[in-house]
Amino acid sequence: MKKLVFVLFLAFAACSTAQDKTTFSEKALKDVMLSLEGEKLSFSEITSKYKGKKIVIDVWASWCSDCIKGMPIVKGLQKEFNEDIVYVFLSLDKTPKSWKRGIKRYKVEGEHYFISSGWKGDFCSEIDLDWIPRYMVIDASGKIQLFKATKASDKKLKKAIETKV
Repeated sequence: MKKLVFVLFLAFAACSTAQDKTTFSEKALKDVMLSLEGEKLSFSEITSKYKGKKIVIDVWASWCSDCIKGMPIVKGLQKEFNEDIVYVFLSLDKTPKSWKRGIKRYKVEGEHYFISSGWKGDFCSEIDLDWIPRYMVIDASGKIQLFKATKASDKKLKKAIETKV
C-alpha cells in the first residue's frame, strides 16, 4: 500500500510540475525554426519579435486531424481577442512544402514558423510535447501563462487569453 501511495505521489508531482512551467529552458529557446521566407530564427528570436504582447502559440501540422478540427475555434478566438495578441503557429509538418500548402489550404492567419528539428528536437522535447495540437500562452512580460492545452475549446486557453497581465 505504501508503494502505491508513493507511486501516485510521484505521478501527481510530475504532472503538476509540467503544468507549472513559467519559463522556457535554454535548449527550447535556442532551437532553430524557419520563417515563411526561409529565414532561420531561434525560438528566442521569434518570441522577442513580439515582446510586450501576449502570444498564443499553436503547435500543429496539416496532417493532424485534431489540429484541423480546432482551427475554426482558433479563428473564433482570433476574432474575439486580437488586440495586442499575436497568434504564432509552429508547424510539425514533415516538409516546408507541406507546411506552406497547409497554411493556404486551411487559411491559417497569423505568424508562421516551421519547427525544423521536428518532434524530437529541443523545443518539442523541452515543452514535453506528447500531443498536437498544443496550445500555449505567453503573457506580455514573456512569462508562460498557459503551459499546456490540447484542445482549442479548453476553457483554460480562453481564460489565459482573456486575462490581462
